[in-house]
Order: sequence, then structure tokens, then C-alpha cells
Amino acid sequence: MTKYILALDQGTTSSRALLIDRKQQITASAQKEFPQYYPQAAWVEQDPMEIFSSQFAVM
Repeated sequence: MTKYILALDQGTTSSRALLIDRKQQITASAQKEFPQYYPQAAWVEQDPMEIFSSQFAVM
């Protein structure tokens, strides 16, 4: 059975995932952006459920 490492990265505007094999080669990658909301000047908000969903989408 081949073994892999799944690396997840949560950024400000997107979620990313890398699948790495035993030879340290990236065998797959994915990225999904999610929206940012600007309720007023100099404010930014994000929906935690959209962040959570984007992590599952890249796996």
C-alpha cells in the first residue's frame, strides 16, 4: 500500500491541499477560494462555515 501525507493550508482567501508521496513528490494539489465580506470601510469578515467547507472541498 502506498503511503501519502496530506498537507492542508488555510490562508486568508483560500484553502489549499497537497498530497505528497514517500519520495517527497507532490502527487496532487487543490485550491479553493472563499469570499470575503466588507460590511463597512476597513472591515473584512469571513463566514467560518465557508472556510470549513473549502477545507473539505480540497481533500
